[in-house]
Amino acid sequence: NLTGGPRGGLHITDVTNASRTLLMNIHSLQWDPQLLRTFDIPAEILPEIRSSSEVYGDLAEGPLRGVPVTAILGNQQAALVGERCFAEGQAKSTYRSGCFLLYNTGPRCVQSKHGLLSTVAYKLGPSAPTVYALEGSVAVAGHAIKWLKDNLNLLKDPAECERLAGEVATTGDVYFVPAFTGLYAPHWRKDARGILCGLTQFTTKGHIVRASLEAVCFQTRDILEAMARDCGRSSSETLTELRVDGKMAVNNLLLQLQADLCGSSVVRTDVTEKAAIGVAIAAGQAQGIDLVNIDALPPSQSQGDVFTPSIAPEDRKARYTKWKMALTRSLGWAKPPKSATMTGGHIH
Repeated sequence: NLTGGPRGGLHITDVTNASRTLLMNIHSLQWDPQLLRTFDIPAEILPEIRSSSEVYGDLAEGPLRGVPVTAILGNQQAALVGERCFAEGQAKSTYRSGCFLLYNTGPRCVQSKHGLLSTVAYKLGPSAPTVYALEGSVAVAGHAIKWLKDNLNLLKDPAECERLAGEVATTGDVYFVPAFTGLYAPHWRKDARGILCGLTQFTTKGHIVRASLEAVCFQTRDILEAMARDCGRSSSETLTELRVDGKMAVNNLLLQLQADLCGSSVVRTDVTEKAAIGVAIAAGQAQGIDLVNIDALPPSQSQGDVFTPSIAPEDRKARYTKWKMALTRSLGWAKPPKSATMTGGHIH
């Protein structure tokens, strides 16, 4: 509709959005004939697949009529570009109601064997190389804080969670698995349900709120561990830094816990809405405007807030082991429809 809709407008999409349909061959970057036959979808009704950065056409109406449309990117891929994760091995995490991680695998499409999605990261121009990524999603991140507020009345406002969690030095050995709708990547267990482990008579709401923040971090580590294994690495701790954005990224305690529990530096720049920055970078590329040098490394850490690990590796390992114990205990609570798993995943 931007370029005119049924009155001569363009019917196009880009490789990142098309890769989400289950209809595109992510190697050829074209609609897959076999998949179209399987789903009984005629090819002629589908949009043309283009790169993520080129001059597609002009706006047809409104005060910006005549302005060229020069970028199309999926939301998470746009955030990856906005974080300037252009080098293989760089990763970003977006913290919102859920949590969304992308890991740049470069020109190599890594076929995940550990419960992740192999996808197109971006293609910044018709003749530019295709860059691939591994993606994993957490169903419940910020939504757990909302649940503590709305359902348990532990908070008056979600913004209170950092203060309350900071009133205690640890979770008091409390672990919270917020599997309200099952577990997403990399476990894919529909039968999992939320569970609080390790409660004692001394447990306070501060411990529970802090455990909810740690749950976000542990679930993030689960995905990073799967990404590392898919890429032939021994541990997610080989990741030098994790670049973060999203509404929850304003929580300093969350990001410090993330660094502690993953063993990697966490970097937050001054702009947390990176998807908008990413699509602006792609739009500039199409017009020959280099807002950033895509061949260069991301900005130095001095240009953002850096959270570095502050706990001993032994402590990190022990806490992650306890998390996996709690995760295992969350399984089997709901009656599985046919199989307890979505993709046959297991807890590692």
